[in-house]
Amino acid sequence: MKIDTDSKKIEELLTRSVVGVLPTKDLLKNLLLSGKRLRIYIGADATGSKLHIGHATNFMILEKFRQLGHEVIILFGDFTAKIGDPTDKGTARKPLTDREVKQNLKTWQKQISKIVKISRFNNGARIVKNSDWLSQMDFSDVIRLASNFTVQQMIERDMFQKRIEEKKPIYLHEFFYPLMQGWDSVVLDVDVEIGGNDQTFNMLTGRTLQKIERNKEKFVIPTTLLINPKTGKKMMNKSEGSAVWLDDSAEEMFGKIMSLADEAIIPVFTDCTYVPMDEIEKIKQEMFSGVNPRDIKVRLAKEIVTIYHNKEKADKAEADFVKTFKDGGLPEKIDEVAAESGELLSEISVKAGLVKSKGEFRRLVLENAVSNQETNDKITDPNYKVISTSIYKIGKRRFLKAVIK
Repeated sequence: MKIDTDSKKIEELLTRSVVGVLPTKDLLKNLLLSGKRLRIYIGADATGSKLHIGHATNFMILEKFRQLGHEVIILFGDFTAKIGDPTDKGTARKPLTDREVKQNLKTWQKQISKIVKISRFNNGARIVKNSDWLSQMDFSDVIRLASNFTVQQMIERDMFQKRIEEKKPIYLHEFFYPLMQGWDSVVLDVDVEIGGNDQTFNMLTGRTLQKIERNKEKFVIPTTLLINPKTGKKMMNKSEGSAVWLDDSAEEMFGKIMSLADEAIIPVFTDCTYVPMDEIEKIKQEMFSGVNPRDIKVRLAKEIVTIYHNKEKADKAEADFVKTFKDGGLPEKIDEVAAESGELLSEISVKAGLVKSKGEFRRLVLENAVSNQETNDKITDPNYKVISTSIYKIGKRRFLKAVIK
């Protein structure tokens, strides 16, 4: 297969959403310019059933490498998910069961295929699972693998140092996680690994093992995490319900992007869209010159919805959003939920999937974020009961129609 050695494309690949290249950017750039076909991979642990646009950054980079003609691999960490990556955790992760991991992986390929071409033909991405080799290792294999590293090397990690300072436990099995991720690189015999910059330690472990086992260089590309530049917090926070999931409906996705903080606009444009960087620079200048951030967010929302749905749905989502939130109307499509007279609205909302729990519903009520759209009254009682068919607004963007049987 012919390899595309376009220097402009390669330069963007090695800079956009990239923290750095190890051992050096120039070495990898020269290799890519030489026309040699490289094997490049991304690994992701199946710790949840949904992927968000922050996860998508790496897959977008991988797809660009694939389009240049390189071999790309997507590794589903079904074995490593059961152990738990200690990265960025103040406590040990809860190990998952085989059943939980299998359930989490059910729709991953469908979600990722919106970004990466997955196929056995025409240089499509290949999907592998690390249980295929890690589950076959015996104790002597593990000892041999562990003998390549010292305890001092492991406890140098920031989160382990933090736990030591806070007198929190570090479990022995957590030291094995980077060894397993590193062994993935050896088994797959990769040239390049892409991952979030919080994975740098794990990826470098693979680089060390490649040198030991195959006397081969492995390049590591740590990428930027989707962080709010003002608060320093992760934007795609699962617990706070701010994550924009790859399988969100067009309307949900559009609404969530519109609710992002203004300072998040440029990072999301950069890490989560295909808009050229010179154009993003113009958008940045527009913001500095006083253009309404809301108008720029509309474009951002449409760009992202188009990636995961299509332009037609993006246009419709925009029209629906304007009608609902600017003009004070109701969306064209509202989920209907069958209910009994006297049933708690909290239970109906959980049943409809609009809130995760009664606790979340109670919080929204206390924030004056729940209302009856028929009477235009705020719901002030967390134990509010539905007695007639009505439309309710739950939070900023969610609506349901409770239909009394």
